[in-house]
Amino acid sequence: MRAPLILTAAGALLLSPLTALPHAPAAGAAAPPGGAEERGVALAAQRAARTPIAFGRCPDEEGLPRSLECGTVRVPLDYARPDGAQIDLTVSRAQASGPAGERQGALVFNPGGPGTSGMLFPLVGIFPEWKRLGSAYDLVGYAPRGVGRSAPLSCRDPRENPDGTWQAPEHPTAEQKAERIAEAEEYARGCAERGGKRLRHVHSLNNARDLDVLRAGLGERKLTFMGASYGSYFGALYAKLFPSHVRRMVFDSPVDPSPSRVWYRNNLAQSAAFEERWADFRRWIASHDAAYGMGTDEALVLAGYRRAREKLAAEPAGGEVGPAQLQAVMLRAGYYEDYWPSHAGALAAYLKGDPQPLVNLATPLEEGRVGAENARAVYTAVECNDAPWPTRWETWDRDHTALARRAPFETWENAWLNLPCAYWKQPRQTPTDVRVGPGELPPVLILAGERDAATPYAGALALRRRLPDASLVTERGAGTHGLAGGPNACVNRHLEAYLIEGKVPGRDTDCAARPAPEPESQEAGPSGDRGGRPPLPRVAGWAPAAR
Repeated sequence: MRAPLILTAAGALLLSPLTALPHAPAAGAAAPPGGAEERGVALAAQRAARTPIAFGRCPDEEGLPRSLECGTVRVPLDYARPDGAQIDLTVSRAQASGPAGERQGALVFNPGGPGTSGMLFPLVGIFPEWKRLGSAYDLVGYAPRGVGRSAPLSCRDPRENPDGTWQAPEHPTAEQKAERIAEAEEYARGCAERGGKRLRHVHSLNNARDLDVLRAGLGERKLTFMGASYGSYFGALYAKLFPSHVRRMVFDSPVDPSPSRVWYRNNLAQSAAFEERWADFRRWIASHDAAYGMGTDEALVLAGYRRAREKLAAEPAGGEVGPAQLQAVMLRAGYYEDYWPSHAGALAAYLKGDPQPLVNLATPLEEGRVGAENARAVYTAVECNDAPWPTRWETWDRDHTALARRAPFETWENAWLNLPCAYWKQPRQTPTDVRVGPGELPPVLILAGERDAATPYAGALALRRRLPDASLVTERGAGTHGLAGGPNACVNRHLEAYLIEGKVPGRDTDCAARPAPEPESQEAGPSGDRGGRPPLPRVAGWAPAAR
């Protein structure tokens, strides 16, 4: 899975001994039953409930408006040692705007990643699609462990500029592969050196455990949660670990939680799906030849893209934007259809001699580099810690060479992003089998786009099979990643009926696709935000990152 971009600045590591906490259990107090981590979660939740989150003005570093409140919740670094080192997770909130008697509690959201902050999430309450939910619920976002100001991780100096000379070949040579292997080994070493002892504790099971402590810190007896993309995975882990603590859960654009697919095979499936989504985007560009002038057939658009790659290989635009950055920009359009007009416009403008729109889209702001590296570091730590990965390069080479023959657009770039996991020295988790029996959970809601490439639709079907009381709402023929609160009124009706009234549709329910975007006017320029409400993960701070 591709790494996200964090929009907030990283802060200092927050570690402290638990003995400083004012509400530690008295000596001789009975320990909760279960394994060490289970007991640790219960103790941490008890402490959080006794000292609820003290919300107040958000720190300036968060860059959030005064309408939001911020606080922190303290969790153990290692749940097997709940009296050891602690980390503080940052939390944001917009209080329910409706009458107190109609308040339904806190709606906690995670936008995915791994490595993405949800601190921006409460801002969605300003949009019409969120008014009813914002009236009934406190909208709560937070930065998971390692992210933003929640004990941030990094694996290299974030001031390093992107290498505009990397060619991002679709079929790399042996020499190019050797170069990327060396970089992956270096990045894995950097994670170990900079992350130290805390690195091994950044994984999905701990994200699920943290969620239960957050629930307690919010004063909630049961959790109402919405997880998008990767957020659906540790949300599903939460449902498996703490079924009696679940009130309502929405899994938006879920990943396949099957243990055998976490995470190596899920990434192969994602690369294959992006080949189809990339073709969807090219067909859309071809259907608007009057606007973009790249040809009336998707093959002509592909030829134009390859010409742009060749030009950028010879001379990176703005000194920084080479073929790899171009590919990352086009990949971003594979996540969100409302990016199509701006990203098509940038490609067309470059081919006509104007590189600036492409440079604007491909070059991160200087202040965003720290966040981008933080996001990649957490992404790498979570995925590498979560599960076994192939450790022989021959396995990676065989699988990705075969896949690239039919799906060249994303296969090798995705491989390079994940290759540090082949050289990871931290202990690996064994993926939990997310599966519950009928009646073990209250009804839950799954939202999925039929042509979503970031989390292919098969993952939604797999999650539904594992949660027998789940209802699946499918947006047919659409591929935008993240459906909740977007422009599809049908999807939003089901979302509101579930979260506000507790009503779920049948086991399978379809919604027609949203209208396709229209090209931007030449005067408007490539903003990337016209043509509909941005999807929830992007509003909340998630966007795929350039490498």
